Amino acid sequence: MPTQLLNQQFIDHNASCPPSKRRMDYYDTRVQGLSLKVLPSGRQTYYLRYRDPRDKIVERKLGNGAVMKLSEARKAAQDILAKVAMGEDPFETRRTLKQVPTVAAFVETSYLPHAKSYKRSWKTDHCLLNKHILPAIGELHVDEVKRQHIVDIVSRLAETLKPASVNRTLILMRYLFNCMLKWEVPGMTRNPTAGVPLLTENNKRERYLKEDEALRLFKALEASPNPHLLFIIAMLLLTGARKGEVLNARWSDIDLDKRLWRIEFNKSGQTRHVPLSNGMLSLLDQLPRVEDNDYLLPNPKTGQPYTTLFRAWDNARRKAGLADLRIHDLRHSFASYVINQGHSLYEVQKLLGHTQVKTTQRYAHLTHESLLTAADTAAASVPWDREAREGEDKGEKQEKVGQRAKALPAGRTERPARQQALPRDAPSGQTVSPPPSGEPPDDESTQ
Repeated sequence: MPTQLLNQQFIDHNASCPPSKRRMDYYDTRVQGLSLKVLPSGRQTYYLRYRDPRDKIVERKLGNGAVMKLSEARKAAQDILAKVAMGEDPFETRRTLKQVPTVAAFVETSYLPHAKSYKRSWKTDHCLLNKHILPAIGELHVDEVKRQHIVDIVSRLAETLKPASVNRTLILMRYLFNCMLKWEVPGMTRNPTAGVPLLTENNKRERYLKEDEALRLFKALEASPNPHLLFIIAMLLLTGARKGEVLNARWSDIDLDKRLWRIEFNKSGQTRHVPLSNGMLSLLDQLPRVEDNDYLLPNPKTGQPYTTLFRAWDNARRKAGLADLRIHDLRHSFASYVINQGHSLYEVQKLLGHTQVKTTQRYAHLTHESLLTAADTAAASVPWDREAREGEDKGEKQEKVGQRAKALPAGRTERPARQQALPRDAPSGQTVSPPPSGEPPDDESTQ
């Protein structure tokens, strides 16, 4: 390995490799580690040898000697050695950049296989990606995507789509880049969707079935030529289940003794159990059972679950004068029925199989009558009307006094409320606060 002070004239005219050798290395004495490698063919290449930040000796290619002058090679070598001395390895950075995938490559090789493994709605993701996301940023490397790219996508979609549809795309992008961070994809250091807010959704539809509408609907369902439509719609209203869950229900999932319906394959991906009400037990008792078929409601033509009900459903709802009623509104209706009977959102959440109570709140519509009753209850405690306060005649007051007196044991008189709150050993004239109600202060949260 000859070592000498390289110069451009020597490189152009004298640097060569004998035919008997595979290559000849010429090391520069001015810049430590810089070498010129010459092949028998005459090809010349500059290399740099150094210790990387892990104290390992490595040799990296600087450039082709036919296009890079010696002065350029020396300057490049000095710059690299200076960065290595500061703990940075430019070659390693360059190698990492080569490993950074494009957004389209990540979606194809990593995200979609992951989504298919657990997400029943992965086809929706695939559609949103191909239609709205990949055409805009698919060719960019993941470290090239900036927040402005996300803002541009949202702004463009907002021109033609409703806020809910735009938000669905934004949420998918946010999850996509979060996956990159979680899986430590090379080049991914921050989520470009951070700081991009969701659009305000004012188009959430509130539609549930009223009592008179339900009567008209079931009269139309009874006249439907589809033998199962009546049972399907009734089951949706009696359980609050999703359409796909009802259509794919099996007799083997029904436990009549425990009054439970097990749903394994649902939107959340987790098995849940739906209680069977008396109405559901009656429905199951009347439901005709097909021999050697485990489905509750198989299509008579195929023996498999129905793939579509739109034509039969559309005819029935229009006949009932409910053209705006969707099948999913039946799920809304079930939640509203439960809420309006005084049950809690937590109970509705468990019945519907939601993982978050925020989702349940969309379905829990209170009827106008329930709200009026609640408002009247509050109004009864607000003594704002003087005439109403003083409107009781003396006879009514005397009657109330007499009733209270009869309720007291013989020989006892009613004590004022303040006196009743005093303990027996309280000093005379001492004021004692009434016992607490047990409710936390307004600024405290309950668990």
